[in-house]
Order: sequence, then C-alpha cells, then structure tokens
Amino acid sequence: MLSLDVLGPSGPYRTRRLETVRDLAGNPVATLSLAPSLYVTRAMKALHRAPVMPLDARIAALAEAGRAFATQSVAGLTAEEYQHTVSAVTGIPITAVRNATDAIARAAERIHHSVQNARPAGAIDSWRDPLTRAGGAVWTRRGDVFAVHAAGNHPAVHQGWLDAAALGYRVAVRPSRREPFTPHRLVTALREAGFGDDRIVLLPTDHHVADDILRNADLGMAYGGDDVMRKYAGDTRILPQGPGRSKILITAETDWEPIVDTVVESISSGGGVGCVNATGVLVEGDPAPVAAALAERLAALPSLPSTDERAVLPVQPIDLARRWDEHLRQRAAGTKAWLGGDGIVDDLGDGTAVLRPALHQLDSPFAEQLGMELGFPCAWIAPWDRDAGVQPLRNTLVLTAVTTDADLIDELVAEPTIANVYVGDHPTPWMAPGLPHDGYLAEFLMRTKTVLR
Repeated sequence: MLSLDVLGPSGPYRTRRLETVRDLAGNPVATLSLAPSLYVTRAMKALHRAPVMPLDARIAALAEAGRAFATQSVAGLTAEEYQHTVSAVTGIPITAVRNATDAIARAAERIHHSVQNARPAGAIDSWRDPLTRAGGAVWTRRGDVFAVHAAGNHPAVHQGWLDAAALGYRVAVRPSRREPFTPHRLVTALREAGFGDDRIVLLPTDHHVADDILRNADLGMAYGGDDVMRKYAGDTRILPQGPGRSKILITAETDWEPIVDTVVESISSGGGVGCVNATGVLVEGDPAPVAAALAERLAALPSLPSTDERAVLPVQPIDLARRWDEHLRQRAAGTKAWLGGDGIVDDLGDGTAVLRPALHQLDSPFAEQLGMELGFPCAWIAPWDRDAGVQPLRNTLVLTAVTTDADLIDELVAEPTIANVYVGDHPTPWMAPGLPHDGYLAEFLMRTKTVLR
C-alpha cells in the first residue's frame, strides 16, 4: 500500500494514528497519517516564521511543480499511476482525472498571468516602484499564512489555492480524507520545486483537529455544503466555497435544438460531480421537448468502471449508490421523471455501481429542487417566464444564458449572486486560466494601500 505521510515543516512525518484509504470495492490502497492537534499548532507557527520567497522564484517554482505534477514521478507514483489511483478510489472517470491533472498543470504554469489579471489596474506590486515617489497604490497581502480545507469531490479544486502560494502566502492544506492523493502529490511537487518544507505543508486531520488549522492561519478557505456556508458566514477571515448550483436558461426567441449537446455536456461532463456541472435547466415556454431530447442523449451514456478509458459516469460502492437513489426518490416525489425514475443504480457486479443520469421536470421555476446538487449527473428542468425574472437564477456559480435579450443579460451580469455568466452556446464547465472562478481568490487575499516616499 501507499503511505501518505503528513508533510510538515521539518519534512514527512508518519503519525501513530493512521487511516486506511480504500478503493470503491473496499480494497486498501493507502495509509494516511492524521496529524494531532499539537503537531498542527507547531506546524502553523513554523509557517508564520518562514521567510517569503522572492516573486520570481515563486513563479518559477510553481511552473516547475505543475510540469512535474502532470508528467513525472512524484512521491513514488508516475502520473499514470496517480490518475488510476484517484479514479479507483473516488469513482471519477479516469479521463476526467486526466483532464484535471492537465488543468492543474496549466494553472501552475500560467499563475503569474492569473494573479496579474486579478491585480487592480491602478496598483503596483512593490513600494520600490518609482511610482510611489509621487504616491502609489501598492498591492499587498492581508496576511502571511493561508489555510485550505480542501474538497475531495474533484481533483481540479486544487488549482484554486495556487494563487495564494504565488502571492507569497505560506500555505497549509488540510486534504479530504476521501481523496488525499492529489494534494499530497501537488504539495510534494511544490516542495521539490523550491518552496521548501516550511512554506507549504499538508496536514491531514480528523474533524476535531481541522479547525485548529484555520484558527492558526491569517486567512482560510473551506469547501463544503450549506452547513459550511452557514458555519463561516460571519467569519471575515474565512472564504467558504459551497455548492455551485450551476444552471442553464433558454429563452423563447432562441433555437434550443442546436445546443442540446452543450446542455448534456454541462450536466454530465467530468462525471457530473463538479460545482460547475449544470443541475438546473430553465426554459421559457414548454420544457417538455427539451427534456425529451436531453433524456435521450443522457440515457445513451455507457455504464463502465471508472478506470475504463470510455467511462463518463461516476461509480460508487453499491450501498452508497442505493442511498443516493433513495435520497433522490424522496426529493423527486411528485415530479415527472424523464430519466432515473426507475432508479439510478447500475450494478457492476463487483460491489460497485454506476450512478446513472437523472432528469426530472418541475412545475415551477421556484421549486426547491432547483437548489439541489448531487454527486452525479442529475438535473431539474423547469418552465421560466419573464415574470419570474432573475429570482430563480440567483445563487448560481455558472449560468449559461441562451438568449439574445440584452436587457436580460444586463440583469444577469448585475445580479450579485450569479458568479459567472456565459451568453450563448457555452457549457457551464468551461474555464480558463487567468479568469475568475468564484471571483478572483486574490480579491480575498490582497488589499491596496497608498505608499508615498
């Protein structure tokens, strides 16, 4: 089995308390060391003491680490072995894991472009800039140590905290115990590329110790569901990252038939497990023809083990899959099932099951199911009209608006709770380095101050 040690400020550390990480069939794959509270506190103090790397050295090390992460042997695993392990443990299709690997590498290699895009146009990086002789706005960190409570639903979430390392923060990552392989590999690559053991650490812990990491950091980011959003809503030091609830809006003056494949991709891309996967489709007029076309295409997706190169749907242990199925049946009661009404569990015969897509039609754009996000391709389709307006579209990470109505687009872009607006035939999972995901992380990490000399 693999051994995933704590990566502390003095190097790898194997603790007495170990947790076994298993694949979907229950076979042990790795032992994960869990850091005790005292170790976490000491590690966080070491981060505070560590000197800041020069900017050019940080950028170069990130690019080198990204390349190693995607192409080289790191911590005893080749890139292919790492990808196979993640797929076998999480049930995410291996092609999605491979795409996430490439996305992390691209983000690391283009990190300077990303952080400069986030910097205010009128700000400069250093007080040494000649502009400060007449008074200049200097972009500077709000703290020194940044902590991450990472998610385990998709490897690509780990490109989200690289900006902090680029901006000079010392970083502590608490990995998901469900999928610790990606952050362990990424932190190892960063340390080997030059960040050093005392500037970036990996602190696997249980729930009782986890808050110690955030408590001892200057700023932090925590992933989770609505409970995490509520827990940190009043804490200005913590940036909570909750459900995406991404959606697609199709207005009456547009032709929906040419974009059916885009909607299917939005719902199912990467196994449908991401916050950017569409879970709501709102149609001005009768949604039934759109639902029928989507159901036909989603039904054709194959059921395969996650490590099969042709796999496109997520896999879970069969008992968990059945619990998901029961949960969906309860929440979908009274709706019209275009897909998944007979169950979403496709038994692979080895103790695991594919989670098949589900598509249900709602009677109202205000139905509570539109706020429901599950870990497989599951979408709710509902009618929408101009009287309903923007309200059903709020609290959305990505909204694809298939419309030619410029006034409506104005409203959608202006709505504070819609993070991203894609106008036209664009899938909701589309992302590019240098563009904000849920705002720029640097908006949270940095501030401007006037310097005059």
